[in-house]
Amino acid sequence: MSESHTSGGTAPADANASSHHPGAHHGGLAKLAIGAIGVVFGDIGTSPLYAFRETFASHHGAPGISVDPVHIHGVLSLVFWSMMIVVTFKYVLTIMKADNKGEGGSLALLALINRKSENAKWTAPFILLGVFATALFYGDSMITPAMSVLSATEGLQYVHPGFKQFIVPLAVAILFGLFAIQSRGTEKVGRLFGPIMLVYFITLAVMGVMHITAMPSIILEAINPLNAVNFFMTDGFRAFVALGSVVLAVTGAEALYADMGHFGRSPIGISWMAFVLPCLMLNYMGQGAMVLSQPDAASAAALIKDPFFLMIPDPVRIPVIVLALLATIIASQAVISGAFSLTHQAIQLGFMPRMQIKHTSAAAAGQIYIPVVNWGLMVMVLVLVLFFGSSSALAAAYGIAVTGAMFIDTMLLAAVLITLWRWPLWKAVPLIGVFIVVDIAYFGANLIKVPQGGWVPLAIGLFIFTLLTTWSKGRTLMRAAMAEGTIPFEVFAKSAHSSAQRVPGTAVFMASNSAGVPSALLHNIKHNKVLHERVVILTVSIQDVPVVVSESRVECKQFGEGFYRLTLRYGFLEETDVPAALKEANVCGEPFTMMKTSFFLSRQTLIASSRPGMAIWREKLFAWMLRNAASAMEFFRLPTNRVVELGSQVEI
Repeated sequence: MSESHTSGGTAPADANASSHHPGAHHGGLAKLAIGAIGVVFGDIGTSPLYAFRETFASHHGAPGISVDPVHIHGVLSLVFWSMMIVVTFKYVLTIMKADNKGEGGSLALLALINRKSENAKWTAPFILLGVFATALFYGDSMITPAMSVLSATEGLQYVHPGFKQFIVPLAVAILFGLFAIQSRGTEKVGRLFGPIMLVYFITLAVMGVMHITAMPSIILEAINPLNAVNFFMTDGFRAFVALGSVVLAVTGAEALYADMGHFGRSPIGISWMAFVLPCLMLNYMGQGAMVLSQPDAASAAALIKDPFFLMIPDPVRIPVIVLALLATIIASQAVISGAFSLTHQAIQLGFMPRMQIKHTSAAAAGQIYIPVVNWGLMVMVLVLVLFFGSSSALAAAYGIAVTGAMFIDTMLLAAVLITLWRWPLWKAVPLIGVFIVVDIAYFGANLIKVPQGGWVPLAIGLFIFTLLTTWSKGRTLMRAAMAEGTIPFEVFAKSAHSSAQRVPGTAVFMASNSAGVPSALLHNIKHNKVLHERVVILTVSIQDVPVVVSESRVECKQFGEGFYRLTLRYGFLEETDVPAALKEANVCGEPFTMMKTSFFLSRQTLIASSRPGMAIWREKLFAWMLRNAASAMEFFRLPTNRVVELGSQVEI
């Protein structure tokens, strides 16, 4: 079982305030803005490689939309206004204000709602939505590296046609190498991310301007919303289907919110508005201008098959393709690191079993590596590359996870605006209404892709959602079963001190509940018939905030006769280093000395039963997850030579 748990309303008021945490952003605004370009915008920055092309490609057996001024202007207008509504208005100007002590992302937002609402009953559906958004993120984490690296390696065929047969093997080799180096950390390589992406975005803009100069009017056509309206009036359903590809231009928008804790809202907003958005739109408009400048329909149709790589001038084709490949690797790295961070949050908040977490940097607390997640992602990414074989085929699977997560973010935002921020309905409803209409349109357009590959991220999301909810529900049932028949610790302390022989030293019994007597303590008396001079019942409590200030870390209650109950509070972004916290805590009678302290852990063996709670198959799934969870000793960093484990059976 996990000794860490969420206890939203139990911390003192000052436990919810933190001036510094592992992800805190330091440095000048310009430095942070450049850093954000290297990490936050990798996913959305690689979209020009395939988004414009896929909008004109055939879908579901139907011919692609015509390559003419009406459709090109319409698509460019849709791309521009998608970026403005979804990225600028929704994420940068609205959702990023709903931070949890500076942290963003669906789980951080979920913890904020849970804490502010004080576990009200109406939060239950929002918790499920937030968990499903987390599950969809893992699907996106698998598709993004496969899609972006494949699309970049496909550019090599324009260097020499003979490269075409090596596209998939090269993509597999690059992705395998990327996952293989994760255990060494990315701190040193990460310093290059900002400058490389800076050069990449400037290159996007320059290539776009080269073609826009021949047709400057395309700028006005792209920002004119009437062209998007005209596109729908001309094509109707085919324009709706095209939305499923237009949304590829804004994939990665949710990364702005998720990575907010690393850089801050202002640097990300400034980077987007002043640099990334102009560079992306210049490139998209350049692709459109290049296609429209062709003398005949056949030439235009040939260019629309891969406009990004065909717009590159021959003298710099190889350097630009290499630069694009580096950008896709950086985008993939950001997604992988995001999966590690999200997993860590999910473990701390009680939605996942404990896993082995390794720190790859002594200076940066957020630099972590989770082997199970890394190799699991690698296997799925390589399977996707080999199964789909091309970025165009993968485009059918790409988007549905992103649009689903965006829709859920809007639902969570509605809860924040109306119930937490107390916005008047006349102000909140129109804003949420616009976001919902846009989200439903994009999600609906992507649902059409389900038979062609869209089922993949949905299946992955549903599978992970089942795991997350099974673990959360199972832990609740197991704690309830263990709490049955337990006696209050106050009663135990009064009766036990004289009924067993006392021996020198300190015994720390880990307990998931802050009430009752842990089973390890009862088993110790039953079998060993001794008690240490100092007996400490320790509960590690994970709060619904990113970081707990040091003054609120420790709380100790004394029961007399050498019995204590100790609570260590951590935020969901912090590492639960119990020995380090005990060394700093001058409570419970005397300082803790590790060589005189023994840690007693309870290890439960779960027995599935027909008791009401969960279906038998979910109980067996929970039991399997429990058996394969990392040990509490490793998770809490307990000294290996000072740990005693005592087992028991629990029926749920």
